[in-house]
Amino acid sequence: MVSPAGLLLNRFAFGALAAAAVMMLAIGGAGLPGLDRARTAVLDAAAPVLDLMSRPVGAVNDLIVEAERITDVYAENRRLREENRRLLHWQEVARQMERDNAQYRRLLNVRSSTSLRYVTARVIAETGGPFVRTLVLGAGQRDGVEAQQAVIDARGLVGRVTEVAGEASRILLITDLNSRIPVLVEESGRRAILAGDNSAWPRLMFMEAEAEIRPGDRIVTSGHGGIFPPGLPVGVVVRSSDASLRIRPFVQWNRLSTVSVLRYRPPALDPGAYGP
Repeated sequence: MVSPAGLLLNRFAFGALAAAAVMMLAIGGAGLPGLDRARTAVLDAAAPVLDLMSRPVGAVNDLIVEAERITDVYAENRRLREENRRLLHWQEVARQMERDNAQYRRLLNVRSSTSLRYVTARVIAETGGPFVRTLVLGAGQRDGVEAQQAVIDARGLVGRVTEVAGEASRILLITDLNSRIPVLVEESGRRAILAGDNSAWPRLMFMEAEAEIRPGDRIVTSGHGGIFPPGLPVGVVVRSSDASLRIRPFVQWNRLSTVSVLRYRPPALDPGAYGP
Protein backbone atom coordinates (compact mmCIF):
# COMPACT_ATOMS: atom_id res chain seq x y z
CA MET A 1 0.00 0.00 0.00
CA VAL A 2 1.48 3.41 -1.07
CA SER A 3 1.85 6.04 1.66
CA PRO A 4 0.52 9.62 1.23
CA ALA A 5 4.10 10.89 1.02
CA GLY A 6 4.81 8.46 -1.83
CA LEU A 7 1.74 9.60 -3.73
CA LEU A 8 2.78 13.22 -3.33
CA LEU A 9 6.31 12.42 -4.61
CA ASN A 10 4.97 10.57 -7.69
CA ARG A 11 2.68 13.47 -8.55
CA PHE A 12 5.56 15.93 -8.18
CA ALA A 13 7.85 13.86 -10.42
CA PHE A 14 5.19 13.55 -13.13
CA GLY A 15 4.54 17.27 -13.01
CA ALA A 16 8.24 18.04 -13.23
CA LEU A 17 8.68 15.80 -16.30
CA ALA A 18 5.67 17.38 -18.00
CA ALA A 19 6.99 20.87 -17.30
CA ALA A 20 10.44 19.93 -18.65
CA ALA A 21 8.89 18.55 -21.85
CA VAL A 22 6.89 21.72 -22.40
CA MET A 23 10.00 23.82 -21.78
CA MET A 24 12.06 21.83 -24.30
CA LEU A 25 9.37 22.20 -26.93
CA ALA A 26 9.24 25.95 -26.30
CA ILE A 27 13.01 26.32 -26.51
CA GLY A 28 13.18 24.22 -29.68
CA GLY A 29 10.51 26.37 -31.30
CA ALA A 30 12.35 29.53 -30.43
CA GLY A 31 15.24 28.61 -32.76
CA LEU A 32 18.08 29.52 -30.42
CA PRO A 33 21.52 29.05 -32.07
CA GLY A 34 23.06 27.42 -29.04
CA LEU A 35 20.38 24.78 -28.92
CA ASP A 36 21.04 23.67 -32.52
CA ARG A 37 24.75 23.29 -31.77
CA ALA A 38 23.94 21.31 -28.67
CA ARG A 39 21.66 18.97 -30.59
CA THR A 40 24.33 18.49 -33.23
CA ALA A 41 26.97 17.72 -30.60
CA VAL A 42 24.66 15.23 -28.91
CA LEU A 43 23.95 13.61 -32.30
CA ASP A 44 27.68 13.30 -33.08
CA ALA A 45 28.35 11.81 -29.68
CA ALA A 46 25.41 9.38 -29.92
CA ALA A 47 26.15 8.23 -33.48
CA PRO A 48 28.92 5.72 -32.58
CA VAL A 49 26.81 4.36 -29.75
CA LEU A 50 23.78 4.01 -32.03
CA ASP A 51 25.95 2.35 -34.71
CA LEU A 52 27.33 -0.10 -32.15
CA MET A 53 23.85 -0.85 -30.86
CA SER A 54 22.50 -1.34 -34.40
CA ARG A 55 25.09 -3.98 -35.33
CA PRO A 56 23.55 -6.79 -33.26
CA VAL A 57 20.17 -5.86 -34.67
CA GLY A 58 21.58 -6.03 -38.19
CA ALA A 59 23.19 -9.38 -37.44
CA VAL A 60 19.89 -10.69 -36.15
CA ASN A 61 18.15 -9.40 -39.27
CA ASP A 62 20.77 -11.14 -41.45
CA LEU A 63 20.20 -14.36 -39.52
CA ILE A 64 16.46 -14.04 -40.04
CA VAL A 65 16.96 -13.46 -43.78
CA GLU A 66 19.34 -16.45 -43.98
CA ALA A 67 16.88 -18.64 -42.06
CA GLU A 68 14.10 -17.61 -44.43
CA ARG A 69 16.35 -18.40 -47.39
CA ILE A 70 17.19 -21.85 -45.94
CA THR A 71 13.50 -22.47 -45.35
CA ASP A 72 12.75 -21.51 -48.95
CA VAL A 73 15.53 -23.78 -50.20
CA TYR A 74 14.20 -26.66 -48.10
CA ALA A 75 10.67 -26.10 -49.41
CA GLU A 76 11.98 -25.93 -52.99
CA ASN A 77 14.00 -29.10 -52.46
CA ARG A 78 10.95 -30.89 -51.11
CA ARG A 79 8.90 -29.65 -54.07
CA LEU A 80 11.57 -30.86 -56.51
CA ARG A 81 11.70 -34.29 -54.83
CA GLU A 82 7.94 -34.60 -55.12
CA GLU A 83 8.09 -33.49 -58.75
CA ASN A 84 10.87 -36.01 -59.43
CA ARG A 85 8.77 -38.75 -57.83
CA ARG A 86 5.84 -37.85 -60.07
CA LEU A 87 8.08 -37.77 -63.14
CA LEU A 88 9.48 -41.21 -62.31
CA HIS A 89 5.93 -42.49 -61.90
CA TRP A 90 4.86 -41.11 -65.27
CA GLN A 91 8.05 -42.45 -66.83
CA GLU A 92 7.09 -45.94 -65.68
CA VAL A 93 3.52 -45.34 -66.90
CA ALA A 94 4.88 -44.28 -70.29
CA ARG A 95 7.06 -47.40 -70.49
CA GLN A 96 4.12 -49.59 -69.57
CA MET A 97 1.94 -47.86 -72.20
CA GLU A 98 4.69 -48.36 -74.74
CA ARG A 99 4.83 -52.08 -73.91
CA ASP A 100 1.04 -52.35 -73.96
CA ASN A 101 0.86 -50.49 -77.27
CA ALA A 102 3.43 -52.83 -78.80
CA GLN A 103 1.46 -55.84 -77.58
CA TYR A 104 -1.82 -54.43 -78.89
CA ARG A 105 -0.22 -53.95 -82.28
CA ARG A 106 0.90 -57.57 -82.18
CA LEU A 107 -2.55 -58.77 -81.17
CA LEU A 108 -4.08 -56.77 -84.03
CA ASN A 109 -1.57 -58.16 -86.56
CA VAL A 110 -0.06 -54.72 -87.10
CA ARG A 111 3.25 -56.06 -88.38
CA SER A 112 4.89 -56.08 -91.75
CA SER A 113 6.73 -59.35 -91.24
CA THR A 114 5.09 -62.43 -92.78
CA SER A 115 6.76 -64.77 -90.30
CA LEU A 116 4.16 -64.07 -87.59
CA ARG A 117 0.45 -64.86 -87.54
CA TYR A 118 -1.90 -64.86 -84.59
CA VAL A 119 -4.84 -66.83 -83.34
CA THR A 120 -6.75 -65.07 -80.58
CA ALA A 121 -8.70 -67.32 -78.23
CA ARG A 122 -10.47 -67.29 -74.88
CA VAL A 123 -9.23 -69.12 -71.83
CA ILE A 124 -11.97 -71.65 -71.14
CA ALA A 125 -10.46 -73.58 -68.23
CA GLU A 126 -7.62 -73.53 -65.74
CA THR A 127 -6.24 -76.95 -64.92
CA GLY A 128 -3.58 -75.85 -62.49
CA GLY A 129 -2.75 -77.89 -59.42
CA PRO A 130 0.10 -78.37 -56.95
CA PHE A 131 2.33 -79.93 -59.63
CA VAL A 132 1.17 -78.36 -62.90
CA ARG A 133 0.32 -74.89 -64.23
CA THR A 134 -1.72 -75.12 -67.46
CA LEU A 135 -4.66 -73.46 -69.20
CA VAL A 136 -7.14 -74.69 -71.78
CA LEU A 137 -7.93 -72.46 -74.77
CA GLY A 138 -10.97 -72.47 -76.99
CA ALA A 139 -8.92 -72.84 -80.18
CA GLY A 140 -7.26 -75.88 -81.74
CA GLN A 141 -6.09 -77.50 -84.97
CA ARG A 142 -9.04 -76.13 -86.95
CA ASP A 143 -7.86 -72.62 -86.07
CA GLY A 144 -4.24 -73.28 -87.00
CA VAL A 145 -2.91 -73.88 -83.50
CA GLU A 146 0.06 -76.24 -83.29
CA ALA A 147 2.18 -77.65 -80.48
CA GLN A 148 5.11 -75.58 -79.20
CA GLN A 149 3.64 -72.28 -80.35
CA ALA A 150 4.13 -69.32 -78.01
CA VAL A 151 1.16 -67.76 -76.23
CA ILE A 152 0.98 -64.10 -75.17
CA ASP A 153 -1.52 -61.61 -73.81
CA ALA A 154 -1.52 -57.81 -74.04
CA ARG A 155 1.19 -57.54 -71.35
CA GLY A 156 3.66 -60.32 -71.99
CA LEU A 157 4.51 -63.98 -72.42
CA VAL A 158 2.03 -66.50 -71.01
CA GLY A 159 3.51 -69.85 -72.06
CA ARG A 160 3.49 -72.32 -74.94
CA VAL A 161 1.14 -74.87 -76.49
CA THR A 162 1.75 -78.46 -75.36
CA GLU A 163 -1.35 -80.35 -76.54
CA VAL A 164 -3.70 -79.64 -79.43
CA ALA A 165 -7.15 -81.04 -80.19
CA GLY A 166 -9.55 -80.11 -82.93
CA GLU A 167 -11.16 -77.17 -81.15
CA ALA A 168 -9.10 -76.78 -77.99
CA SER A 169 -5.49 -76.71 -76.84
CA ARG A 170 -3.52 -76.88 -73.62
CA ILE A 171 -1.04 -74.17 -72.60
CA LEU A 172 1.94 -74.77 -70.33
CA LEU A 173 2.51 -71.57 -68.32
CA ILE A 174 5.95 -70.03 -67.84
CA THR A 175 5.58 -70.70 -64.09
CA ASP A 176 5.20 -74.48 -64.55
CA LEU A 177 7.93 -76.78 -63.28
CA ASN A 178 8.49 -78.15 -66.80
CA SER A 179 8.86 -74.73 -68.45
CA ARG A 180 12.29 -73.69 -69.73
CA ILE A 181 12.53 -70.56 -71.91
CA PRO A 182 15.63 -68.88 -73.41
CA VAL A 183 15.60 -65.23 -72.37
CA LEU A 184 17.95 -62.27 -72.17
CA VAL A 185 18.32 -59.15 -70.06
CA GLU A 186 17.14 -56.26 -72.20
CA GLU A 187 19.52 -53.70 -70.66
CA SER A 188 22.73 -55.73 -71.02
CA GLY A 189 21.84 -58.42 -73.57
CA ARG A 190 23.00 -61.19 -71.20
CA ARG A 191 21.41 -64.60 -71.84
CA ALA A 192 19.75 -66.87 -69.32
CA ILE A 193 17.11 -69.57 -68.97
CA LEU A 194 13.79 -68.81 -67.35
CA ALA A 195 12.85 -71.87 -65.29
CA GLY A 196 9.44 -72.35 -63.72
CA ASP A 197 9.12 -74.05 -60.35
CA ASN A 198 5.33 -73.84 -59.79
CA SER A 199 5.71 -70.58 -57.84
CA ALA A 200 4.38 -67.22 -58.93
CA TRP A 201 7.87 -65.97 -59.88
CA PRO A 202 10.05 -68.25 -62.07
CA ARG A 203 13.82 -68.37 -61.60
CA LEU A 204 16.72 -67.25 -63.76
CA MET A 205 19.25 -70.01 -64.42
CA PHE A 206 22.53 -70.43 -66.33
CA MET A 207 23.13 -66.72 -66.39
CA GLU A 208 26.05 -65.00 -68.07
CA ALA A 209 27.72 -62.51 -65.70
CA GLU A 210 25.12 -62.69 -62.96
CA ALA A 211 26.68 -59.65 -61.27
CA GLU A 212 25.50 -57.48 -64.17
CA ILE A 213 21.85 -58.44 -63.64
CA ARG A 214 20.06 -56.14 -61.22
CA PRO A 215 16.56 -56.04 -59.75
CA GLY A 216 14.32 -54.02 -62.04
CA ASP A 217 15.97 -55.16 -65.29
CA ARG A 218 13.48 -56.17 -67.98
CA ILE A 219 13.57 -59.73 -69.30
CA VAL A 220 12.52 -60.61 -72.86
CA THR A 221 12.65 -63.75 -74.96
CA SER A 222 15.93 -64.25 -76.79
CA GLY A 223 14.52 -66.17 -79.78
CA HIS A 224 17.06 -68.95 -79.45
CA GLY A 225 15.67 -72.36 -80.27
CA GLY A 226 13.12 -71.08 -82.79
CA ILE A 227 9.99 -71.53 -80.64
CA PHE A 228 9.59 -68.05 -79.16
CA PRO A 229 10.06 -64.93 -81.29
CA PRO A 230 12.78 -62.63 -79.94
CA GLY A 231 11.81 -59.61 -77.90
CA LEU A 232 8.60 -60.83 -76.26
CA PRO A 233 8.33 -59.11 -72.84
CA VAL A 234 8.43 -61.56 -69.94
CA GLY A 235 8.86 -59.62 -66.69
CA VAL A 236 11.30 -57.80 -64.42
CA VAL A 237 14.08 -59.14 -62.22
CA VAL A 238 13.44 -59.36 -58.46
CA ARG A 239 15.57 -60.82 -55.69
CA SER A 240 13.87 -63.40 -53.50
CA SER A 241 14.37 -64.05 -49.80
CA ASP A 242 16.93 -66.79 -50.57
CA ALA A 243 19.01 -64.27 -52.60
CA SER A 244 18.18 -65.98 -55.91
CA LEU A 245 17.15 -63.94 -58.95
CA ARG A 246 13.55 -64.39 -60.00
CA ILE A 247 11.21 -62.83 -62.52
CA ARG A 248 7.99 -61.04 -61.71
CA PRO A 249 5.93 -61.69 -64.88
CA PHE A 250 4.13 -58.87 -66.63
CA VAL A 251 1.11 -61.14 -67.05
CA GLN A 252 -1.59 -60.73 -64.43
CA TRP A 253 -2.72 -64.30 -63.97
CA ASN A 254 -5.96 -63.47 -62.17
CA ARG A 255 -7.09 -61.33 -65.12
CA LEU A 256 -6.09 -63.68 -67.90
CA SER A 257 -9.15 -64.19 -70.12
CA THR A 258 -8.04 -63.71 -73.75
CA VAL A 259 -4.69 -64.64 -75.26
CA SER A 260 -3.05 -64.92 -78.66
CA VAL A 261 -1.22 -67.96 -80.03
CA LEU A 262 1.74 -66.98 -82.20
CA ARG A 263 2.00 -68.94 -85.44
CA TYR A 264 5.68 -68.18 -85.62
CA ARG A 265 7.99 -69.45 -88.32
CA PRO A 266 11.58 -68.25 -87.89
CA PRO A 267 13.45 -67.59 -91.15
CA ALA A 268 16.27 -69.90 -90.01
CA LEU A 269 17.19 -71.70 -86.80
CA ASP A 270 20.44 -70.86 -85.06
CA PRO A 271 22.58 -74.06 -85.12
CA GLY A 272 24.17 -73.09 -81.80
CA ALA A 273 20.90 -72.20 -80.04
CA TYR A 274 19.82 -74.03 -76.94
CA GLY A 275 16.25 -75.28 -76.75
CA PRO A 276 13.46 -74.52 -74.24
